[in-house]
Amino acid sequence: MTTTQAETREPSSEAPRNHRVREPGVGIGGKAIGLLNGGFLLFWALITTLPLLWAILSSFKTNGEFRTNPTGLPSGIEWTNFARAWNAANIGQYFINSVIVVSMSLTLTMLFGAMGAYVLARYDFPGNRLVYFIFVGGLMLPVFLALVPMFFVVRNTGNIPLIGGLLGLNSYLSLALVYVAFSMPFTVFFLTAFFRTLPNSVAEAGIMDGCSHFSLFFRIMLPMAKPGIISLALFNFLGHWNQYVLPLVIMQDGDKRVLAQGLGTLAANTGFRADYTALFAGLVIALLPVLIVYLLFQRQVQAGLTAGVLK
Repeated sequence: MTTTQAETREPSSEAPRNHRVREPGVGIGGKAIGLLNGGFLLFWALITTLPLLWAILSSFKTNGEFRTNPTGLPSGIEWTNFARAWNAANIGQYFINSVIVVSMSLTLTMLFGAMGAYVLARYDFPGNRLVYFIFVGGLMLPVFLALVPMFFVVRNTGNIPLIGGLLGLNSYLSLALVYVAFSMPFTVFFLTAFFRTLPNSVAEAGIMDGCSHFSLFFRIMLPMAKPGIISLALFNFLGHWNQYVLPLVIMQDGDKRVLAQGLGTLAANTGFRADYTALFAGLVIALLPVLIVYLLFQRQVQAGLTAGVLK
């Protein structure tokens, strides 16, 4: 019995030329999900960008233009709005106070947070997980429950010998330390996960080359964690710069108040005088540092947020 050539030919592994292989996620459902995601991102961009643009444009108008056409374009640039907000409402002094406090609090938060997270992520010792979960538990503490005991603690630190003049109520350092305390839980939680993604081979090579634990952290591991540290520093900067409740309890002296408190006072004063353009000018002054910092470090922030996923 003989077999034909067609029967003995092995089946071809190639797909027919007129057959299109369907790629996963390219069907109707995938296109619908893509359109839905794009539409949601566009909607989110609009609701976050349009109020910002409206505030900036309103800060350049006169009060008459704002009353007649609140959503229109300004006829010119009214720089006197910024002068009134800076001088009349003492926004300039509040701005300087915020810069001083946030500079101290952000430096201490990132330094102590990175050191604590590095130890919890790279070293095994008794109580490691307990300390880690204590920091994580701090994320569940509402700020409002700590306001009254925090007030008495800060007030009593002003009576400590030698250092009482640096601490206490109406003290820049006290407010900065309070910011550090409330920012440490999330800082340690985030950076602990980030330090765990760093390769062990680099740390082992540093130890073999004679690095101490101190130099290994500051010279090798800390530069490697730069994307995560920058992204978290920006997050903490936003929280410290926009903080209102904590300064309201600690900074009771009018000249020591921070910018968030000054904006509240400015809103009340301009509301009675109907000087809305000065209020918008004060808001723009408060927004400028945030926008500048984000524009300078946006690449590092994106790299830091995706580093853990990519690794």
